[in-house]
Amino acid sequence: MTPTNSAEQALDEALALVSRTPEGGGTGGAGGGTGGHRASSWQRARDTAAHAGSRVRARTHRVALADALGEVLATPLDALTDLPSFDTSAMDGWAVAGPGPWSVRAGGGVLAGSERPEPLTDGEAVRIATGARIPVDATAVIRTEHCREAGTQLFADRPVLTGQDIRPRGQECRSGDLLLPAGSLVTPAVLGLAAAAGYDELTTRPRPRVEILVLGDELLTEGRPHEGLVRDALSPMLGPWMDRLGAEVIGTRRLGDDPAGAAALLEAVTTSTADVLVTTGGTASGPVDHVRPVLRKAGAELLVDGVAVRPGHPMLLARIGSGTPNENAENPENAENTVRHVVGLPGNPLAAVSGLLTLAEPLLRALAGRRRRPRYTAPVQGDVPGHPYDTRLVPVLLSDEHAVPLRYHGPAMLRGVAAADALAVVPPKGARSGQELEILDLPWASGGCFT
Repeated sequence: MTPTNSAEQALDEALALVSRTPEGGGTGGAGGGTGGHRASSWQRARDTAAHAGSRVRARTHRVALADALGEVLATPLDALTDLPSFDTSAMDGWAVAGPGPWSVRAGGGVLAGSERPEPLTDGEAVRIATGARIPVDATAVIRTEHCREAGTQLFADRPVLTGQDIRPRGQECRSGDLLLPAGSLVTPAVLGLAAAAGYDELTTRPRPRVEILVLGDELLTEGRPHEGLVRDALSPMLGPWMDRLGAEVIGTRRLGDDPAGAAALLEAVTTSTADVLVTTGGTASGPVDHVRPVLRKAGAELLVDGVAVRPGHPMLLARIGSGTPNENAENPENAENTVRHVVGLPGNPLAAVSGLLTLAEPLLRALAGRRRRPRYTAPVQGDVPGHPYDTRLVPVLLSDEHAVPLRYHGPAMLRGVAAADALAVVPPKGARSGQELEILDLPWASGGCFT
């Protein structure tokens, strides 16, 4: 969408003049800034995050059906019995034997959940309810609306085919059949299938545990911004966002930019029980940006040290621990060096959203054992300015035909993404109206963790 006011035009013109982060040095250690390394391309950063998650040894647990929702099957879902386990009526009507007309059996009909019915003799009919057992020797079920009674006789209003409206035993599956492979997401429909197949529990991969660390001395937790202080917009957003990505948030903490905050950050990245720590702010090279120095001190390996994307280029991904056996561990529970990942998000809100979709989402999906989202594109409505070298992520509304870019997409702005369905991936140098762009669905617009 072409900018419609001078302020946004100025922003786009300024963006086009920004040079990319200088390349040089190496891919660097955790202490580097954003100016002394080669930033990963946006797609490579996402691939790296997904690969990092897939390398971690999977944990499994056995849980009740209700607790398995949103997790991933660790073992195949095999049929424990035939489904249906007996011949059943697919409709309310009459079970009949042989050709009509039929003599109506005296007494009550056959109901779902009742005892095994008496066999039918040739030329006999008995009332039957949907889901009820089919009497032995019945040849068909006639729907109530397709027949009529006359005294003790039943007449069909249309031809009756052998086997009609009978669900035969094993129609859906036979005992031992594979219903779903390991790696399938447990959706509400999967819970229903598992229950129908006789399961009370499922073996699944638990949700990745996430701890959120919000860094900064300038953040207010309530009230209006004032006197150089701003409201903490990330704490209210990140927890629910992680939940929609399928993670279990075990805590959110705020840490200052002082030495005590840096010490608390070091303790968190080395001792947290979370699988992933998500930090906000402090990923650049300013005087109180502690994330990279702390990661270096913790012996972390930087997997992604900056990404060629706007907003959000100072984001990072690090790994702590090897996952290999620890021969010196006294406690058997610590016999393996636990792998923990750190996703460092920039402090600006939309830049943090960019980091979530670039690094956190593919990492968490892989840790949970979930498949990556299918990639798809949509034509953009209107020209979209681009950065000379880097990818841009722009909030868009999805119509039946187009992705419509939204205003208010500066790094510190949430107004655009709050109204958006997705982010469009704009290549370097921008996109022309009608050009197909990759679309990143926002989790609440795409069904959350059950897609």
